Amino acid sequence: MSALYRTEELRRIEQEHARLLAPGTLMSRAGHAAAQWLDRHAPVRPASFVVLCGPGNNGGDGYACARVLRELGHACLCWSPSAPTSGDAQDAHAAWASAGGESTAELPKGGRFDLIVDAMFGIGLSRPLSGPYLEASGWANECGAPVVALDVPTGLDADSGTWVGDVPGVRAQATLTFLGDKPGLHMSDGCDAAGTVHVDGLGVDAGVAAGHLNGPDQFTAVLKPRQRNSHKGRYGSVAVIGGEVGMIGAALLAGRSALRLGAGRVYVCCVGAPDLDVDPVSPELMIRTLDRLPPVDVAVIGCGLGTSEPARRALRHALLQDTPVVLDADALNLIALDERLRQALVGREAPSVLTPHPGEAARLLAGVPPIHVNADRIAAAILLAQQLRSTLVLKGAGSVIVDRPAEGESYWINPTGSPALASAGTGDVLSGMIGALIAQGFGILTGTLAAVWLHGRAAEVFGADVGLVASEVPELAVRELARLRSGEPSRPREPPRCPEP
Repeated sequence: MSALYRTEELRRIEQEHARLLAPGTLMSRAGHAAAQWLDRHAPVRPASFVVLCGPGNNGGDGYACARVLRELGHACLCWSPSAPTSGDAQDAHAAWASAGGESTAELPKGGRFDLIVDAMFGIGLSRPLSGPYLEASGWANECGAPVVALDVPTGLDADSGTWVGDVPGVRAQATLTFLGDKPGLHMSDGCDAAGTVHVDGLGVDAGVAAGHLNGPDQFTAVLKPRQRNSHKGRYGSVAVIGGEVGMIGAALLAGRSALRLGAGRVYVCCVGAPDLDVDPVSPELMIRTLDRLPPVDVAVIGCGLGTSEPARRALRHALLQDTPVVLDADALNLIALDERLRQALVGREAPSVLTPHPGEAARLLAGVPPIHVNADRIAAAILLAQQLRSTLVLKGAGSVIVDRPAEGESYWINPTGSPALASAGTGDVLSGMIGALIAQGFGILTGTLAAVWLHGRAAEVFGADVGLVASEVPELAVRELARLRSGEPSRPREPPRCPEP
């Protein structure tokens, strides 16, 4: 399980170990770790490096790294427009200079470099990039050589994954991060800026973390083979309630995905839509009116539901049942609009799973602008889960999952997915997948984590960034689920080595 540490936690870890270690120890370890990793992954040997160094400890890591790379036989040039400001960084710069290392305040013009090392700013950046550091970030992005960031790509907020001050910085092909992994490397702009992420703990025990990366280790324990002597009643029943006029497809997508992911029975109730007797694509779905729905194990509500009075009544009826619910789309919008529905949700004893995107989350947070939700998605997800007493999936690049409130503020970030999921109906499919896995006995949190991971993994298996439609996601997801059941390893998302220029 990969632990995630926010900046406040990392500062505490650094301070605790600073009292136990000699000055400069962590910086020296970071420099050696980075140099050894770069030496192993360099596209040629010897390689030529440009190390972009900032004024703080991240820059000190860069000087320490450059010195070791030089000892390993590589050519290194350190760039910095200003002298180091921290004591450890000053010592690292002095060691680089005394070893005969070359430094410059001018960005190289012309020439060929095999790798660029970004060591300008790490977790300490608190204001937007400007001046020579902004210029250097643009140069690194455009020079044509692969970029490896040390700790965090310059300009990226390590907690939120957004660009500090909305000013884009370095886009790396790989990030070697120190002490512990950071949530911002796996969500929002960090998904594109960090590239492949490699963690070096620098020999430090970082301790228990509040956050974790979602992955198969979170749910493979429940992936037991089905017995031949079984029947559909063993695998749960799901009701999908939604599908107003013009939006029947949303409910059908959720129902079909629940079927494909293994639910034994799936019912679809289209609220306010014309009579629908059968789904010609999936005739296995049982079409019912709301008053004819039998008791089920899980209800999925909101996919194409609309905000009409019949929709409101259907949602209230479902919230008052002692049945786990998965709430998406218009179910969330109705709750944001109606205090009575909100209180019905908060007062439930049965589990609830909410799957808002940032706009829906903002409405549930009493009109907070979506930009504020995106500024700290972890905090927003934790707050919503606490307020609504629900398991929460805040969807987006690096979806944030928070369990129904207990002690502490644990969260998970989902690393799977691709731009191919930016297509109508994929959220409906996710809701159906969550409902199906919960109905089969995965458990509320485990089923949610599994569904979110498989949903994103399906897009990765698809391969292309464009062309995936929602109805194809369940088939790809269930193939990956079968692969995990069999113990066959998944093919990696990306190659583990830094790409060649």
